[in-house]
Amino acid sequence: MMWFKDIEFANKGFFWLLLLVPLMVAWYVWKQRQLQGVLKVSSVAGFLKAGARGYGAMRHYGIVLKSLALVGLIVALARPQSALSWQDSVTEGIDIVIATDISGSMLSEDLKPNRLEAGKEIAIDFIKDRPSDRIGLVVFSGESFTQCPLTIDHDVLINLFKDIKNGMIEDGTAIGMGLATAVNRLKESEAKSKVVILLTDGSNTTGSIPPATAAEIAKQMGVRVYTVGVGTKGYAPYPVQTPFGTQYQQVPVTIDEATLSNIAKITGGQYFRATNNAKLKQIYAQIDNLEKAKIAVTSYHKKTERFLPLALAALVLLLLEFLLRNTWFKGALN
Repeated sequence: MMWFKDIEFANKGFFWLLLLVPLMVAWYVWKQRQLQGVLKVSSVAGFLKAGARGYGAMRHYGIVLKSLALVGLIVALARPQSALSWQDSVTEGIDIVIATDISGSMLSEDLKPNRLEAGKEIAIDFIKDRPSDRIGLVVFSGESFTQCPLTIDHDVLINLFKDIKNGMIEDGTAIGMGLATAVNRLKESEAKSKVVILLTDGSNTTGSIPPATAAEIAKQMGVRVYTVGVGTKGYAPYPVQTPFGTQYQQVPVTIDEATLSNIAKITGGQYFRATNNAKLKQIYAQIDNLEKAKIAVTSYHKKTERFLPLALAALVLLLLEFLLRNTWFKGALN
């Protein structure tokens, strides 16, 4: 009976066919009576040995097996299914755009293997930890563009994240343009919480939109911006290609922390400084904890068809009846 626990039937109307079972049995009984005759003998001693073979009760095996097979087929036609289950739960959902700097200075190796690759790896881990969020990706250097619009398909997003590299667009650092493009991706969002994570290692050197202006636009649209300055204090090793292979130069780290702090302040976000991989990972963890928008979600589970075992059982019973009728009981019951 455990098999029928939590079972529903998609086609319950087929159960009316179960009325055929007693009709079939009644017809069989009537037919058997019609076949009965009367024979008068002086003694039944000669029949005792035949009765001892035990085939009397077994002669009804056919109707029993056929009846069980018919019941199995009818229940299978009714399409038994595992019951639909659901669970009301509370999860966290939010619209986030990650705007990352891909300028030449992001190749500095104070983070390992460099700032750009470290930022990609840690951001991908962040994305994987937020399966309920719509997340998008904007890249900027001398210009900015959307690498991936807001999506819940994080596999696609991660693949596009892995594809970004320095040199995709003109070099430079257009922080204002990067932020404005990210904010623009959120303009159609109906989420109660909209966030931009802006990661850069320099100061605004180009672009038609000043960072403060982009921040004001974000504020008006209800977008909170978390800014992250990436780079160690002082100088960082920067790879330079020469005829003798890769050589390293110590270049000064020039992060405009005042501008990044101002962007965060205007929009109600926070500014963070990542001087190494561990610190950057910690920053993403902090942002993850800060941005928790609770929404009610009902999780549904697909129904599972359960008719196949019954159909197979009915088939086995019919085959068994056929085999017995044509082998073991072929001569005994005829």
